[in-house]
Parts: sequence; C-alpha cells; structure tokens
Amino acid sequence: MNPGTEPDATTGREAALRNIRPDQRTKARMHASGVLSVWSSARTPQAAVADLVAHVDAALYGQMLAFFPPSMDAEALGREFAAAFPGLPVAGCSTAGEITPDGIAADTVVVLALPRCGFRVVTDVIPDVRALTVESGAATARRLRAALERLCGERPDAAGHRFGLILIDGMSYREETCVSAVAMALDGIPIVGGSAGDGLSFGTTAQLHNGAAFRNAAVLMLVETDHPVEVFRNDNFSPTDRKLVVTRCDPERRIVHELNAEPAAQAYAAAVGVGTGDLNPMRFASHPVVVRIGGNYYCRSIQRVNPDDSLSFFCAIDDGVVLTVARPRDLVSSAEAELSRLDQALGGLDLVIGFDCVLRRLDAARRRIRPRVEELYRRHNVTGFFTYGEQFGGMHLNQTFSGVAIGRPRTH
Repeated sequence: MNPGTEPDATTGREAALRNIRPDQRTKARMHASGVLSVWSSARTPQAAVADLVAHVDAALYGQMLAFFPPSMDAEALGREFAAAFPGLPVAGCSTAGEITPDGIAADTVVVLALPRCGFRVVTDVIPDVRALTVESGAATARRLRAALERLCGERPDAAGHRFGLILIDGMSYREETCVSAVAMALDGIPIVGGSAGDGLSFGTTAQLHNGAAFRNAAVLMLVETDHPVEVFRNDNFSPTDRKLVVTRCDPERRIVHELNAEPAAQAYAAAVGVGTGDLNPMRFASHPVVVRIGGNYYCRSIQRVNPDDSLSFFCAIDDGVVLTVARPRDLVSSAEAELSRLDQALGGLDLVIGFDCVLRRLDAARRRIRPRVEELYRRHNVTGFFTYGEQFGGMHLNQTFSGVAIGRPRTH
C-alpha cells in the first residue's frame, strides 16, 4: 500500500460532508483519524455505490469495509464496487441490521473508508469455512501476518497499534474452529469480529472480498495504524441458580434435543417461567443461557424453536454442557461503562467499529430502550452491524457487543 496524502480536516469537501442535510438518503462523516463513514439507504447496488462515489475520493483511501442488508444482491454489489473503485480493496458482509453514525438502521449500506495515510491494511478470504481445519485456518492467518510484516516492516511499538477483523458466515456453524485457528496463528495481534447475518431469516449470508461475493466464507483483515487502538467485548447478564444440562444434542448442527432429559424447548420454557408457545427471539434475548469457562460466563444464545421442540443455538453446544439461565443487567449502563473506559484509555474515542448481537437489538426494542442505545452509540462514534455471533480473541460469543476502538490522533 502506497502512502497517500492525509485529508485536511478544514477542506471545503469535508465541511460539506459534515453539513449533509438529514433528508438526503446518503450521509457521511469524516473522523479525526481520516476514516470516512458513508451510508446510503438506496435500495439497489447500482444506486448505493453511485451514492458512495459522490463522497469517496478513491485516491485518498487504501481499504473499504462494507456492511450491507441481506436484501442487497451481494454479487451485483461486489461488481459495482469493483467498477466504481478500481484498485481500491473492499471487504464486507451482510448483516442482521446496521449501525450508522446516526443510529440503528435497516436496509442501509454502511461503508468505512480507511485512509492510506495512517493505516496499513492486508486482507484475505477463507472460501470454504465448512471444510476448514485448524491447520488450514492457521496457514491463512500466518500468510496474512507475513504480508502485514512486509508492508509495515519492523516496528517495536506495534503493540497497541495493530488489530485483526474477521467476518464469518453466520450460518456456517464453523465460527469456533475458524476464529480459534486464526487467533492462534496471529501471534499476539488481537482479533475481533462478527458473524454475517441474514436479517431474522437465518438462511444464507454473504461475504465480500475485492469485487467477489462469497457464501460459506470468512474475510480476514489485519490493520496497523498510527493511532492507538484496543479491542473489547461487553455483555449485560448475570448468572442465576437455574441450571439446564444438555442431555441430547446434534453438535454439528448446533441443535439441542433434550435439556435435563426433557424436550429442550419445554425444559427451557419452564426454567424461564413461560409456555413453549411464548418462545421467540425476543424471549431468548431476555433470558439468555450462559456457560462457565475459566471462571467467566459466556452466552450461548438460542436461535429458534424447531417443530420437534428442539432448540437451535448460535454457538457450539455438546452433550454434558451445563447451561445457566442468566438475568439481564441494564444494557445501556453496561455498554456506557465500557465505552467510557475505552474513551479514557485511548485519550478520546475517534471511532468504534462495533459488532453487536442481533438479540441485543431485539432486547433493546422489547425493553423500549433503543433510543438510549442509539444516543450512546452516536456519542461514542460507533459504526458497524448486528451479528449472528461475535468473535473476540480465539472465542466465538453470543449476545455481546464487541469491536475495536480507535483513539483520536495524538499530537507530539
């Protein structure tokens, strides 16, 4: 990647971006780091990319990150990106809802353009994650890390300035193997990411990499930046004393047939005090189940009830796993505490690339706190998408808010 010229925050172009009227379908925001957020509510790939072209000067940017609704034709979107921005790499995926600098959105294409000046980026794609082995996943990560080293050279202070992003097909059932293999091979580069979504359909997701659309894939990005960064995760639940033991399941498909030797849906419904007819994504969001690993609790979210009263999960599950019914804490207060900590640690937040579980969005809607969530995310410059699962380090998680926080440029 060749260094470019850092955008001047006082230029008329950027002033115009800041003053785009709210009634326009395309909006943009320039961050102090030079990252440009652009989002369009256009309904076709052609119109959406045409909107982006009006705001993105390709000469200034070295990488684009795109999050798009499942209603958007991924193949056509990839072709439009390639034609409109030749030579400018694009990585991205479909979502279960988008997060823009204006708040929570749907049917919106959200793009983060990373400038050539201040960011060095390498990307790759794992095209068939269902066939992935630990060895093949690690090999891809090692190759990409070597490419970053060649691009950046030796940098003794690289810690705190590098991070990895991974976007995995959320219906592949292979997130655990993929992220653990990649994290193992990155040798200390912290990694975070989200599972691509398909709205609330749970059918097929899409991944983008350099003009091509993929299914059953993972896109991996490694970044070194001049700015301070920190990856994070945050949740909002506390364990109760109600336990459910997985007594019969299909681990490959993440389906639990029995809990406590009873039909899974019936046992879960009884544990949370409702009837099986009341089980839906909103109920699962309000009553998560968690597992204890190494002294910490991690969510294992339920995706849906099946006709045979089995339960499909978003995360890996196995016979003998002890699930604990959890009690949600205030989502906004929990996220605000973490974002405030990051703001202080980094000397001010310039941008947060965030991956938020779709069940948290549903829970926020049910509890009528969506406006509070939006205000919090706007205040801390969160941009990203709602996921079918979140990655943090070598783990695949559910019902969490994870991401990478980028600090404001430091003056010397």
